Amino acid sequence: MTSEYTGTKTIKTSSSSTCRFCAEPLNQSFVDLGMSPLCQTHIKTENLNEMEPFYPLHAYVCNNCYLVQLDEFVTPDQIFSDYDYFSSYSDSWVAHAQRYAEKMSGKLKLSSDDLIVEIASNDGYLLQHFVQKDLSVLGVEPAANIAKVANEKGIRTIVRFFGAKTAQEVRGTYQPAKLILGNNVLAHVPDINDFVSGIKILLATSGTITMEFPHLLQLIEHNQYDTIYHEHFSYLSLYTVSRIFKYHGLEIFDVEELNTHGGSLRIYAKHTDDETQDVQSSVHRLLAKEIEEGINSPELYHRFEERVKTSKRDLLSFLIGAKNAGKQVVGYGAPGKGNTLLNYCGIRTDFLDYTVDRSPQKQGKYTPGTRIPIMEPSMIKETKPDYVLVLPWNLEKEIVEQHDYIKEWDGKFVIPIPNVRILE
Repeated sequence: MTSEYTGTKTIKTSSSSTCRFCAEPLNQSFVDLGMSPLCQTHIKTENLNEMEPFYPLHAYVCNNCYLVQLDEFVTPDQIFSDYDYFSSYSDSWVAHAQRYAEKMSGKLKLSSDDLIVEIASNDGYLLQHFVQKDLSVLGVEPAANIAKVANEKGIRTIVRFFGAKTAQEVRGTYQPAKLILGNNVLAHVPDINDFVSGIKILLATSGTITMEFPHLLQLIEHNQYDTIYHEHFSYLSLYTVSRIFKYHGLEIFDVEELNTHGGSLRIYAKHTDDETQDVQSSVHRLLAKEIEEGINSPELYHRFEERVKTSKRDLLSFLIGAKNAGKQVVGYGAPGKGNTLLNYCGIRTDFLDYTVDRSPQKQGKYTPGTRIPIMEPSMIKETKPDYVLVLPWNLEKEIVEQHDYIKEWDGKFVIPIPNVRILE
């Protein structure tokens, strides 16, 4: 069932497709968000008049393993080789990474003899905390522009797509890894079998794997349709990830429910034959909860699309009312989820005058598809808008606290997910 994941493999171009884990036919729709561009391909001014490719954004659920997934219309190297997302521009995310490093250093009693490998290590936002403890780290990052930033900060990083081939290379060049971690990467790989088999190859005999990913159950319960975009090939539950890991000789022995990204899971896994870690009750409890909610039943997935359509209509009703009343509405952020929302809802400069983002990589460009200008955050103080639509709603607390000054002119924040909320 496995194949080599190089980032340049042949892709599917028809709607007749099979599950990327178990190869069963995909017949059940989860949600169809229409046509959308790649969410991190922000448009430069000189390219505004050029044609932009759009691809189907239609998620299906496998009725055998219940993996929710997108068809692959673009190769990973087209998406990730030059990427606009830098993790260090979220203070709360960097703090989350620091807490993780502190926890794992103590929990695993890591020493300078151990190798810590982060897959999709971005700009070193997390590994920097292990480096500060004089621990041996290696980042595996497919985006050369982002890996360059990490290396310049002294965080050893190689530019690779991760899979079985890269795992063998890293194991041979360095050593097996005592800790392999990946935050929000498991959902990003089209060949999930090759990816997980690579983890198996690289993991030391008594090593530990941790993976964080948005929880499918939270996505459904809280109507988080905007977290669906081409860069996210899979949408994951503990139920399905346990099956995938088991197939590759790995076992999940612990799980934590996190509030990051609107509700995520952090799983802890090991080699199946490693008896140094017992399976914790947390795994059994969450699996039972997922099954009780219907995670392995088609009925759970049937109702989602209608809720998405209602959410779209409610957001557009608010924006139409605000603009008809002569109010200025702007955006905050240019995240992947924001671009799904803007394109699905058809929100352009007729509704949002501009959006702002802390990342210099995005400033001065335009949002994919909707062509909304991306400005520096200081623009909010200059123009004093009536409403600020928070596109990275998962960072609501951080953003609202940092920009509380909009109250000076009676400005209000608007949160679009799961339902439109105006913060008074």
